Amino acid sequence: MTLLFEQTLNGVTLGGLYALIALGYTLVYGILLMINFAHSELFMAGGYVGLFVLKILSDPAMAGHVDLAGIKVDLTFMKAAQDFFNGSTFGFAMLMVATFVISAIMVGLLGMLTERFAYRPLRNAPRLAPLISAIGVSIFLQNAALLWISTKQLPYSRADGTAFVPSQNLFTFGGVTVTSMQVFIIVTSLLLLLFLDTFVSRTRIGKAMRATSQDREAAGLMGIDINSVIALAFFIGPALGAVAGVFNGMYYGSVKYNMGFIPGIKAFTAAVIGGIGNLRGAMLGGFLLGIVESLAGGFISEGYKDVIAFIVLILVLIFRPGGLLGEAVAEKV
Repeated sequence: MTLLFEQTLNGVTLGGLYALIALGYTLVYGILLMINFAHSELFMAGGYVGLFVLKILSDPAMAGHVDLAGIKVDLTFMKAAQDFFNGSTFGFAMLMVATFVISAIMVGLLGMLTERFAYRPLRNAPRLAPLISAIGVSIFLQNAALLWISTKQLPYSRADGTAFVPSQNLFTFGGVTVTSMQVFIIVTSLLLLLFLDTFVSRTRIGKAMRATSQDREAAGLMGIDINSVIALAFFIGPALGAVAGVFNGMYYGSVKYNMGFIPGIKAFTAAVIGGIGNLRGAMLGGFLLGIVESLAGGFISEGYKDVIAFIVLILVLIFRPGGLLGEAVAEKV
């Protein structure tokens, strides 16, 4: 029973990350009927941006003359800010807020830039064209990280080896120790998912996004700025992916240029399981896939957990082709 609780907790934690990434896939697909395969690299970019921000704001080794991508930069002025962020609980909380906000904004802007130059010119082209463009953007971003940042895994820690967010044991439930990092990831993921669902369903901009998703041309005739709505979707999705990237680095302890590939595929699988194009479906699919994967790794074999996860996808597609919360829509002739 202890193993069951432990693996379920691990699955919910992992599922929160999958759900955050899956929302990026489902937002874009819901509006453009396009799979943004570059989304996994935006998740990776979030991990790197978060690492950079954490080092600048809290690593004393960075408060001096440092080499950033071959450029000598004087960061002595950051010492006072680092003393604030490292000096108190309030400072640590502000460090976390700054890290996630800056990472989300920067990667969100990168997503908008990608949409503007790689996808918008192909909006009226056959569906295969933007798909190929997305794969090209994915390869470009991955190789940019490989060439300009590092070919190696970068530890998510300060120069002295201490973690930015040390994980502490909070309490024990059913014989399972729950850590602060697991609670941090689960609670933050749920809050962000709730916020996005409320934003899309209750706000004026959210209604514009839903209208654009249902009928782009009709929405434009009703006065909705289609380009702005699509750009917003390409901002929100990567921003959530960036948050997942920072969490991934904190939870697993490192980032690497190809770290987005497997989580990206898993998150896309989660979006399909839940019903791609459906926000709540992406959330459900993410948590379900994370739990199934963790239970399979704990009770069957770590080597078969990916196989079992994709068997679940196949079974869902056989018995529920539209996904668990998706709807089968007849194509108009």
